[in-house]
Amino acid sequence: MMNQIVQEAEFRYIEAGEGQPIIILHGLMGGLSNFEGVLDYFPPKGYRVIIPELPVYTLPVLNTSVKSLSEFLHDFILHKELKDVILLGNSLGGHVGLLYTKNHPDFVKGLVLTGSSGLYENNMGDGYPKRGDYEYIKKKSQDVFYDPKIATKEIVDEVYESVNDRNKLVRTLALAKSAIRHNMSKELPNMGTPTAIIWGADDSVTPPNVAEEFDELLPDSNLYWIKCCGHAPMMEHPDQFNQILEKWFDLRKF
Repeated sequence: MMNQIVQEAEFRYIEAGEGQPIIILHGLMGGLSNFEGVLDYFPPKGYRVIIPELPVYTLPVLNTSVKSLSEFLHDFILHKELKDVILLGNSLGGHVGLLYTKNHPDFVKGLVLTGSSGLYENNMGDGYPKRGDYEYIKKKSQDVFYDPKIATKEIVDEVYESVNDRNKLVRTLALAKSAIRHNMSKELPNMGTPTAIIWGADDSVTPPNVAEEFDELLPDSNLYWIKCCGHAPMMEHPDQFNQILEKWFDLRKF
């Protein structure tokens, strides 16, 4: 990823292109580079792709929650003077996007969920007692993907560092618990924002039935499957993910 991280006030982000804004929201263990395929593909097609760095590890512990990240997103959107945005969120990022869309529907033109929390997820909480065991963390990281080779040494090292840093661990656990507590099943039927659900058919973190439930509960959604794919379709099958997303944009005239 060649794009430079921009620092403005308390915000750090990557931005490319001009036109319809797409804001990408990374997951709890995810980083900006997870969306390199999207960042390369859409700007030449008339989209402005913006990936803010969510303050997952810098919020006060007592204020580390999905709600706080949603409020941070609103501050960022106001800072950038954006409107009619498309939100694209993976894992916890999808949950942040859902809550933001519920609270600020006038700012959101469309929502894209991939491996999103908000209904149900298996998390790494059971593995934290073994956080000093590199091979165990490697296996847990590989289990996120259908193809374990996607979990490169760089990815495993980053997860290992995060779960062995006490400050990061405390906030990771706080966010995981916040996500589990904040089940949105009762709120989704009232959310009319057009939503694309792009899901890995072999996702073990947010299993396929979660995608089906999102599709049933959201009033205006389209569900798309990617075969031989785990929890991060935009990383494992970037070309297919981008093609599905582009077709949905065309369908919705975004």
